[in-house]
Amino acid sequence: QVQLVESGGGLVQAGGSLRLSCAASGRTFSSYAMAWFRQTPGKEREFVAAISWSGGNTNYADSVKGRFTISRDNAKNTVYLQMNSLKPEDTAVYYCAASQTIAVVTYRYNSWGQGTQVTVSS
Repeated sequence: QVQLVESGGGLVQAGGSLRLSCAASGRTFSSYAMAWFRQTPGKEREFVAAISWSGGNTNYADSVKGRFTISRDNAKNTVYLQMNSLKPEDTAVYYCAASQTIAVVTYRYNSWGQGTQVTVSS
């Protein structure tokens, strides 16, 4: 497993941008697929975006396609989520996660960060 720490969350107005980062510990980061999920109170954690170990394959939830971009820098053991054209409904705690294979469901991921709050005001 890897240890994951998210950063970059905050308060932004609708239409604005934020970039989340997730720093991973361990020398095997480059072998993991990585993903971002988000969760609001009373709701299940939902998939946002995922990227394969090489960065050559990505997957996005329909709700964020065209607005969010996931990327990774294996030399820095970091995965990013660039969020543009933010909407109030994007407000949530965002979590990064690691898995052996790229997937869109939470149960395929066995390492999770502590989460970072993103709040989008209208």
